[in-house]
Amino acid sequence: MRKLKSLAPGVLLCLGIAMPAWFLGKAVPIIGSPVFGILFGMAIASAFSTIRRELEDGVKYTSKRILQNSIILLGLDMNLFNVLKVGGQSLAVMLFTISASFIMAFAVGKALRLEEKITTLIGVGTSICGGSAIAATAPVIQAEDAEVAHAISTIFLFNIIAVFIFPPLGRLLGMSDTGFGMWAGTAINDTSSVVAASAAWSAAASDDSALKFATIVKLTRTLMIVPIVLALAIYRTRKSAREEGRAAFKFSKVFPWFVLGFAAAALLNTFSGIPAPVARALFTLGKFMIVMAMTAIGLNTNIKKLLANGFKPIFLGLCCWLAVASTSLLVQMLTKMW
Repeated sequence: MRKLKSLAPGVLLCLGIAMPAWFLGKAVPIIGSPVFGILFGMAIASAFSTIRRELEDGVKYTSKRILQNSIILLGLDMNLFNVLKVGGQSLAVMLFTISASFIMAFAVGKALRLEEKITTLIGVGTSICGGSAIAATAPVIQAEDAEVAHAISTIFLFNIIAVFIFPPLGRLLGMSDTGFGMWAGTAINDTSSVVAASAAWSAAASDDSALKFATIVKLTRTLMIVPIVLALAIYRTRKSAREEGRAAFKFSKVFPWFVLGFAAAALLNTFSGIPAPVARALFTLGKFMIVMAMTAIGLNTNIKKLLANGFKPIFLGLCCWLAVASTSLLVQMLTKMW
């Protein structure tokens, strides 16, 4: 009860701020609720300078533990049969785009002398699925809230650009519905932005096949969270062990159990026969919990410090995004997908 009392004020604050952010994100899906949550949190943090002490525990709990639990619930939107069906077509494109993004992130981040954590977050967010991937990666690499906020903001910027430029570029390149769906699903980060771009394409097409295909490709891409986050956990732990002069390391201390929960939820949704409305409701709860966590991150973010990083993270995000978009097109061209 004592712990509950210490957590409740901060959690309720995040809940109260997340609710208008959630509905505003539904009204303006091109921006999305998580971005509104971060912005509202940062605005309130700036207005009051510091978070009151009685709110700190709950806000920290929301940005860490609730964030991890939200990733588990996202697995309830995955149907592994659909993943396997589309996986054979999209796996090559995904592997090449993910590799291109990470290589670009490493090279540009090193050239710009950016912090390793912000470089990793932007690379993962661009490679896999934007905010969800950043949310899953942040606790594993022990990223600061300001770094998470900066990465989310950078990814959001290029999501907006992609929604407007992908459909006309796809028509200029003479892409088929399936080709455009593959491009949007592998090169646009956030699901809502993938849907927006594909819907704009489908509005001028004979059917909505591009929209359906892009959505499935995007959800398949989301599963890459599992191996990527596990690999990062191993890397970070080994690096810490070397830096501290230890011969061995305890992987269990940083093992991302919530990612296994995500995989288990996907298996459960695929094979257990959970009623679709129940799975959808739990998935929606997970999405709302992410908005709460982003609100908490905003509350813990110093805007002055965020702006002090300047143009470098945005330039890194641009390079990674261009690498993913161009690699997706190149692989499709070479394999004659479109």
